[in-house]
This record gives sequence, C-alpha cells and structure tokens, in this order.
Amino acid sequence: MDYSKLATEVLNGYELTDEEALSILESPDEDLLQLLNGAYQIRRYYYGNKVKLNMIINTKSGNCSENCGYCAQSRDSTAPIEKYRMLDKNSIVLGAEKAQQMRSGTYCIVASGRGPTNRELDHVTDAVKEIKSKYDLKICACLGILKPGQAKRLKEAGVSRYNHNINTSENHHDAITTSHTYQDRVQTVNDAKQAGMSPCSGVIVGMKESKQDVVQMAKALKELDADSIPVNFLHAIDGTLLEGTDELNPVYCLKVLAMFRYVNPTKEIRISGGREVNLKSLQPLGLYPANSIFIGDYLTTLGQEDTKDHQMLRDLGFEPDVVYDEANSTC
Repeated sequence: MDYSKLATEVLNGYELTDEEALSILESPDEDLLQLLNGAYQIRRYYYGNKVKLNMIINTKSGNCSENCGYCAQSRDSTAPIEKYRMLDKNSIVLGAEKAQQMRSGTYCIVASGRGPTNRELDHVTDAVKEIKSKYDLKICACLGILKPGQAKRLKEAGVSRYNHNINTSENHHDAITTSHTYQDRVQTVNDAKQAGMSPCSGVIVGMKESKQDVVQMAKALKELDADSIPVNFLHAIDGTLLEGTDELNPVYCLKVLAMFRYVNPTKEIRISGGREVNLKSLQPLGLYPANSIFIGDYLTTLGQEDTKDHQMLRDLGFEPDVVYDEANSTC
C-alpha cells in the first residue's frame, strides 16, 4: 500500500474502509517506516510539531464496584494497590500546581467507582473552581458513569473535558466486564457532549481482542466523534483477571497508533497507559502518529520521569502545546 498517497487522500476527506484499516494492522513489519511517514503527514497537517501533555491525579483509589478484567481497582482484583477515599481538596489543588510545573496543559481528575455520588461531585466541583481561579489549566474529569444533571454541574464548575473510555469493541465488551454495558459508556460520553464538555473516549489494546475488534474501536470513536482519543496498551497487573496477558510488541503498538490516526485524522490521539512497558525503546516513534501523551504517573502504575518525556520531545523537534513562564517550570 502507498501510505503517503493514502494520507493525501485522507487529508482530502477520504474515510478508510474496515478492510483498509485492518490492512494497516496486518501490514508487513518492513513497511513500518512508510506507514509512520504517512501517519505523520496527517498528524503534522493538523498539529504541527506540538504535543499535548496531560497529567493524571487519582483522587479515589480502589474499592470499585465494577468487575473490569484489566483494572487493579476492580472488585475482583487482588492486586496490592493503595486504596483510599476521595483526597482532600487541598491535595487535588496541589496536584494542579504540579501539573503546571510539569508543563501539562490538561489536568485530569480521576476517581474509581461506577460513578460519583452527589457529595463526591460537590467535592470535585469545589476543587475545580479553586484550580481554575489559580492556574491556567484545562480540566478533564473522569469519574465514571454520570447521573442526570451531573455533567451540567461539572461544566458549570469549569471542567472542559470529560473522559469515559469505551475500552474495547462492542463485540468484545462482555468478555472484559459484565457489571455495566457498552451502551452505558457511550451514553455517558454523549451526556458529557450535550452538557458542553469536550468528549474524550479511548481504548485499551491487548485484552485478547481480535484485530477486527481494534478496527471497530477506531471506527466507533469516529462515530462517537470523540475529540480526544487515549490509546492505552494493556499493562497486565498481577491480581487482575487479565494478569499474565502479554500479546503486544512495540511494532504492533505503532501500527495501532497509525491506524487510529488514519481513521480519526483530526482528533487528539494520546499514547496513554502502558506506553513505557509496551512501546519500550520505540516510544519516540509513537509521536509520529500520536500528538498527545500522559506525563507523570498513571492511576496505579508508575510512568516515565517527566524530565525524560520533555527530553524525548526536544530530541524529536517537538514542543509542548502550551506555554508557561519558564521561571515557574521545572523543565
């Protein structure tokens, strides 16, 4: 396949068929650089040399009622993680200060559980209001399935983006969790969109799904019109239902990122959880199709040092998609 020609067609409005998307995932390894070059043509057109940085804070850890097979915080997990109730407001606000010091443009407030109680939502919105009064950060919330009216309250408090991942294809969903439905997840993304927040929804690759499932994930997110698409690569944690699952290699992960760029050309594609353990030494190549990363640690696993991520960007000739006063930067 001529990937450069395909990229030009995509930039002119062409939409890949399922077969073409699948052919990217099944492409010969020796075609990898040509594939990445085509994906980079698209990424460069829409995002130049900018990389969006996002930082997570896990405001409530463990004791989740859901049975997601990949998650260390699940009710069925025996992983030895730290468990705690909602962090106090000051800790959440201090996390925003750290995010700005790390030159993150978006601060992601995440909490375990099926969805927030109204009391928990009050706590989060109070923290968001204080953060917005002090720091020039976009706020993303990831609190689970929302009840009626909660999305509107988050928007009014200053949350600009809401994340709720579809995680996998509709066909594969029940093999991963049965405590909620695929449509529950889709509905929450749509509720956030209707409330005026930017919809963020992504996937976890490497959960024993087929390549056809991965194509359907990318296509479903295109239909959902998610503005931001985090692509996670399974970091199988001991004690979870998927412990020991090891299906991924760096080259395949790069093909996945490229396919997502071809299918969702205008969207923010974020290399998310599992970046370090799955892309390994090929991490820098991931930023040719993708234009966004998480910086710092993840929910229950450690990330790469932020100084190394900033050095990676500089080595690639890329820049953070946010400008801060260098006097306040740690980088």
